[in-house]
Amino acid sequence: MKGEQFTGYSPQNISWHPNSRQISFSWNPEMEIIRSTYGIGLNKPDSIFLLTNEERLSFPSGGDWDKDKERYVFSNQGDLFLYHLIEDNTLRLTQTHASKTSPKFTSCGSQVIFSQGNDLFSLGLSNHLLRQLIRFERGSEPTESSKAPHDEWLERDQLELFDILRHRKAQRELRDERNEEGKAAGIYTVYTGTQSVSNVQLCPEQRFITYTTTLSKDPTFTDVPNYVTESGHVENLRSRPKVGHPQNEYSFWIFDMERDTHYQVSTAQIPEIRKKPAFSRDYHSSDNEYEEYFEEDRKVVILGPHYSDDGKAVVIIRSMDNKDRWIMQLKPENAELILLDHQRDEAWIGGPGIVGWNFSSGNVGWLKDNKHFYFQSEKTAYSHLYTVNVETKEITALTAGNWEVLDVKLSHEGEKFFITANAEGPHEHHFYHLPVEGGDLEKITSWKGGHEIFLSPNQQYLAFRYSNSNTPWELFLMKNENGATPTQITKSTTDIFQAYDWRDPDIIWFEARDGIEVPARIYRPAPENHNGAAVIFVHGAGYLQNVHHWWSSYFREFMFHNVLADNGYTVLDIDFRASAGYGRDWRTAIYRHMGGMDLTDQVDGAKWLMENENIEEGKIGIYGGSYGGFITIMAMFLESETFAAGAALRSVTDWAHYNHGYTSNILNTPIEDSIAFKRSSPIYHAEGLEGALLMLHGIIDINVQYQDVVRLSQRLIELRKENWDLAIYPLEDHGFIEHSSWSDEYRRIFYWFENHLFRE
Repeated sequence: MKGEQFTGYSPQNISWHPNSRQISFSWNPEMEIIRSTYGIGLNKPDSIFLLTNEERLSFPSGGDWDKDKERYVFSNQGDLFLYHLIEDNTLRLTQTHASKTSPKFTSCGSQVIFSQGNDLFSLGLSNHLLRQLIRFERGSEPTESSKAPHDEWLERDQLELFDILRHRKAQRELRDERNEEGKAAGIYTVYTGTQSVSNVQLCPEQRFITYTTTLSKDPTFTDVPNYVTESGHVENLRSRPKVGHPQNEYSFWIFDMERDTHYQVSTAQIPEIRKKPAFSRDYHSSDNEYEEYFEEDRKVVILGPHYSDDGKAVVIIRSMDNKDRWIMQLKPENAELILLDHQRDEAWIGGPGIVGWNFSSGNVGWLKDNKHFYFQSEKTAYSHLYTVNVETKEITALTAGNWEVLDVKLSHEGEKFFITANAEGPHEHHFYHLPVEGGDLEKITSWKGGHEIFLSPNQQYLAFRYSNSNTPWELFLMKNENGATPTQITKSTTDIFQAYDWRDPDIIWFEARDGIEVPARIYRPAPENHNGAAVIFVHGAGYLQNVHHWWSSYFREFMFHNVLADNGYTVLDIDFRASAGYGRDWRTAIYRHMGGMDLTDQVDGAKWLMENENIEEGKIGIYGGSYGGFITIMAMFLESETFAAGAALRSVTDWAHYNHGYTSNILNTPIEDSIAFKRSSPIYHAEGLEGALLMLHGIIDINVQYQDVVRLSQRLIELRKENWDLAIYPLEDHGFIEHSSWSDEYRRIFYWFENHLFRE
């Protein structure tokens, strides 16, 4: 369980130099204590070299090209740099302590706009003038203090009596006036009261500045005790609030520099802004007729604007209850919103290119005609690419089918999209070209497996990570054209890893109880070793895919499954309902009931094993981590007739104690939807434990906290349950790090199955 020290360190963090002739990546071929940054040149792809600190600064993680694609401005380690493509050199623009972020060229290319803190600045590239465009201040605008009538009379009397006092006051006022004129000229100040500011942007015409204000609700954060510390004292690690905590409120504002005024964008313009979620009907107990709408607007967050080259603005609006996404054109001169597209999902908004997190716009942008805006939507139950004409409001589907678009980028000339998708089937990812008006996909990659694409700045080359089911990721290089031959850059796997003949697990489909075909990977033992027992592995994260033809992020589990198969076990690894890669209905099948279809898919998989793989009843175990640990515990509590033993790692045992962003999407909140939380949380079903349950948890887990298994342990004690155990790992967080912990964990799991699946 030595991880990458055993398999080899695969290349990560791939980045192109702006000149499109060099690539940098994180790697560790010499098995040092930590990774280092390496580079290669396109002219010598077989010559890998270690990058110096200065060379690393030339590989930006993000920035902005001017409209001629000749200059590139970027931020690195808090300072601004300007790369000139023709001269092939990089100029440092700033060297300060204050961090500068999000640099962009103005439409004419003569200035760079950037953020420093919450404030917005411009930097002239020819005159080097640094100008602050706006200043945000907490509190209220200062006003002249009013004096009591008696004090006013005294001051007036003093000034009438003494010439020197009158003279000094006149001098002071004139000096203050001149200082303010010089200091404040051209700098607009906005006072935000108690609210913070973010997402500050300048429009292409340099007239409107948009920004978001946040009213923080100061939720109660949880503490995670750390018992094994350098100080020898117990130290608390501050973690997250729990689901349902008071949510921050967001407002979207526009500052008009021509009129020196700012105004808020009203959410009352948003269609269906007051519509209640469908689940609220379950809690309507009044004799009065159910009201479909709230009396007030729902809370939203407005993202963007996304500007066209000619200044049109589009914003993405997400409802904080996770049910709606609106794409609307924004008229900044009067804060008017015009609907372009509305997606409502009574479960929750999400999917590839759309994102289930409320603070991402997803894959969106403008076509070169400045009339069409592209976006992704699940309106056909699969995430596909669309355009909307902002003038006619006509929406056009560019892709269609029972597959999903995963990533999108528009070509520089605007004639085609570069797309990553699973159009060959859910278990492969490939790179394609698509005409901007839609049509047939042109497939660029060809190997069976997974391709992670990194497009060169000039879009002529692809650096990509490739892997298959039993071979870890390596770095390759090829031209961005059909039929091009890839060149392998790295060879990372160790001799000891290659010495073993790792299984390439078959992908099978079994029929679930509702008639749906469910995919799984199967690890079969040699016939002479078959022991009649099986183990089902449950992947984590809920919305994650583990049935595919590329190297799994669960590579330790992949190796453990080979060990299990060598010892006679059959292992089934299921992409249960809620997994990624299979469309909207699959994604949302667990809405308001985690431990529903996602659990019955495990049970139906076990039934398939008994019917097709000669597995004996009573000899099936189940294990998994995080979400997989949750499902394991639910299986042991609710499906004891199927599963004789289970091992649950870092498991959620009560969803009311998990975080808000993930949990509220699926179960809403405990106060609003207590039904969903009680039927989905293992702690409410603990009386059903009959088989053998092993729980394993890191004490300093700040994600799924150790408190989860402590509370469940107390519940099991009070229920007088006996056939369970708990292993703790004092120095491990949610994702284990230490080899000793991984080894101990899987040794315990292996012998747990050995001891409990073969009892007479």
